[in-house]
Amino acid sequence: MSQPALTPRPSIAIIGGGPAGLMAAEVLSQAGLQVDVYDGMPSVGRKFLLAGVGGMNITHSEAYPAFLSRYAERAPQVAPWLRSFGAEALCQWIHELGIQTFVGSSGRVFPTDMKAAPLLRAWLKRLREAGVNIHTRHRWLGWNDNGSLRIAHPDGELAIKPDATLLALGGASWARLGSDGAWRPWLQQRAVEIAPLQPSNCGFEVTGWSELLRSKFAGAPLKNVAIGLQGQTLRLGECVVTETGIEGSLIYALSAPIREQINRDSSSTVSIDLLPNKPLAAVEKALHKPRGSRSMAKHLHSQLGIDGIKAALLRELADAATFSDPARLAQAIKALPLTLIRTRPLDEAISTAGGVSFAALDERLMLKNLPGVFCAGEMLDWEAPTGGYLLTGCFASGRIAGLGVAEWLRERTMT
Repeated sequence: MSQPALTPRPSIAIIGGGPAGLMAAEVLSQAGLQVDVYDGMPSVGRKFLLAGVGGMNITHSEAYPAFLSRYAERAPQVAPWLRSFGAEALCQWIHELGIQTFVGSSGRVFPTDMKAAPLLRAWLKRLREAGVNIHTRHRWLGWNDNGSLRIAHPDGELAIKPDATLLALGGASWARLGSDGAWRPWLQQRAVEIAPLQPSNCGFEVTGWSELLRSKFAGAPLKNVAIGLQGQTLRLGECVVTETGIEGSLIYALSAPIREQINRDSSSTVSIDLLPNKPLAAVEKALHKPRGSRSMAKHLHSQLGIDGIKAALLRELADAATFSDPARLAQAIKALPLTLIRTRPLDEAISTAGGVSFAALDERLMLKNLPGVFCAGEMLDWEAPTGGYLLTGCFASGRIAGLGVAEWLRERTMT
């Protein structure tokens, strides 16, 4: 008696081997599906590894309402991701890989050894043991006329037609690591709405520093300051003065509203508090003290500890008349205006804003115009500040999309 033919397992092609793509691969392999990951680079997770240079900030420990607020106007879309796989679930997942974590003084969560590579190695080992096939140096080139995927590799080109496709191609920052935004025209040709890609978590340029500031202070860290858009609450932190403007963690946290104001008004003026721990009245009182024959530079240093880059920035941005009036000078020290005129180039940004519109997706992150094609990660139209929020969103969106693929395939087999 002949044996019944075995039904082949549905196959899924995941394009992109970053956190979102690999998380989707894990979910789908656990569902017993055949999973192939294709990545154009010689190895997967390259941007993930770069994020770990200097300390792998994987997520953040703050309470859920505050955590969700970091996604700003995209919070309603991101909320289902985080409810399914938020910071606590992500930490538990890391622990199951044999990697322990700790919470830093700022609330950020790190692997104990502060490195990304051991985590990625343990993860890839588990994926391979689960049967996930990872194909490096395999770059997606869009679709053939018959709907098959075009995959270029060193020996030629493949045409594959999986049961479902999951795109996790990243944005367009750090193109040398694989996120080059080349996927946009292939989706646009199929009427998928895509918001323009813009820099996020990026530096900004000024109209031009003086030669003195550029030559002596470019690259200098501006520590223990507070910065905010004028009229709004200032944030404490630090940043770096560059040859063209300003960058660093404090600026990255404000990059979205600064960028949008520049888009709207052609410039954005931020306010810098050089002495955030000292009230205005105390600053003014110190400046009213007689300085005798001492220079203003020495007076600022002796009375307020302002020197180095802070003194240089004050001289750069405040006019001569301000230095002759203690009240005006105190106001400048507490609210020094800095006008920014453009972002640094997209490829220099830590991450990308814009991408596949949520209007083009259903709740499972499947493209409405392309049934069976799902999207995840940074290629979607959302952004988040550094501090673990961006990575958490990528992991969580990959999980949601992976679950969506599995559910969609189950529904097809039932009809």
